[in-house]
Amino acid sequence: MRNSIKYLLRRLGFYTIAAWAALTLNFFIPRLMPGDPASIIFARFRGKLKPEAMDALREVFGLTNEPLIGQYFTYVKHLLQGELGISIAYFPQPVSSIISTALLWTIFLAGVSLVISFAIGTLLGTIIAWKRGGKLDSFLPPVLAFFGAFPYFWLAMVALFVFGFGLGWFPLRHAYGDMVTPGFNLPFIMDALYHAFLPALTMILVSLGGWMLSMRNTMITTLGADYITFAYAKGLSSRKIMVQYAARNAILPNFTGFGMALGFILSGALLTEIIFSYPGQGYLLLEAVRAQDFPLMQGLFMTITLAVLGANWLVDIAILFLDPRTRR
Repeated sequence: MRNSIKYLLRRLGFYTIAAWAALTLNFFIPRLMPGDPASIIFARFRGKLKPEAMDALREVFGLTNEPLIGQYFTYVKHLLQGELGISIAYFPQPVSSIISTALLWTIFLAGVSLVISFAIGTLLGTIIAWKRGGKLDSFLPPVLAFFGAFPYFWLAMVALFVFGFGLGWFPLRHAYGDMVTPGFNLPFIMDALYHAFLPALTMILVSLGGWMLSMRNTMITTLGADYITFAYAKGLSSRKIMVQYAARNAILPNFTGFGMALGFILSGALLTEIIFSYPGQGYLLLEAVRAQDFPLMQGLFMTITLAVLGANWLVDIAILFLDPRTRR
């Protein structure tokens, strides 16, 4: 138990250092670029703002005459308080409120799609490896590898054209219709699921084959291990050997990959969200780049970085319980 705690604390320390490095780069890189957010807003008003307003705008965005190191500590202080600054594209809305809205849609679309594809892919990989050489093993890998060979944005465009534009079965854009009121009510939930079905389906189809083939290959290698032979010699049931002995060990590499993917979903399925005009993190990042919205870009990059580091630490905790060898 003591070794496990030391291991987790050591990993947490590593991730804390990585988060501090990302935070520091996130502060300095935009300030090395030419121009500043205040100048961009001032130029957009085309002379309608008085020159005296520039100083007030620079103070809003934290670009004072204070030394850079002082600005850095002020930035860290505000960050710890949950203040990510004011957006340029959505001025004067705070960055934190804009990101929180897009974050919910990204978690709903990309997060649910990832969990479904991982669960189904891992289950199929376990079954076809256990019954390798059967009909499923001959049919599923080439079919899912075929879908996985397509770029997901291309598959999304084809699906949108055929099922959205051609047949009219699904909506063409956005996360919900104009006729529903956003909130925790059944019409809104059903409409959100209806709008998310097509983009989620394309993401699941593209990623399903990778999870399945990865689990299948690892499972086949695991089935040749000595402890599997020993489990058979003990007279254990086939189902218990498949689930508790083979699948439990074979899933570890897949689970590590799942943790990485879980962190990166907060960056949003950029191209899919653009194609479907879905208001997630990826679509928001594109809008921030187009508008040169540095505070919003900083907030998005920081959110993605912390999500990846946090997801990896959670995976370390999960593997600690799944694999007893890591406790030593």
